[in-house]
Amino acid sequence: MLLVFLAVPSLTGVLADRRLRRSLDSFNKLVNQAHERSISDHRPYLIVIGAQSIDVRPEVVTKEDDPAPVAELALDRYDAVNLKLPAALTKEPPAEWVFWPSGACEPATVEFNSRNGFWAANYSPLTARPEILRYAPR
Repeated sequence: MLLVFLAVPSLTGVLADRRLRRSLDSFNKLVNQAHERSISDHRPYLIVIGAQSIDVRPEVVTKEDDPAPVAELALDRYDAVNLKLPAALTKEPPAEWVFWPSGACEPATVEFNSRNGFWAANYSPLTARPEILRYAPR
């Protein structure tokens, strides 16, 4: 019995780490999709962070476009995502991160907090690749 009680906290930590890593990988997949679509479609794409989901969609929707997001990541009710845009011209810009057809994107810092832990990453404006600043499972 004692061994079971000692093993449960470590197993819980491993599962929390796995779920937190999955959230980081899923977000990075969205970033790659926005980056690749902006280049291949020759038009700007946005990552839009909402209360219940994170969407990838064209910056401007034309008549031929489906208004639904091209990719989506559903958020759990305990998840919180904070997008910081250090190069924004306004103090509190909307939670929309733009990817241009040139392959560049707006520099951004993304913070993710959930019941499984916390991660934060800086994304390069030239490559859209993340630099992990903090990663802490619970």
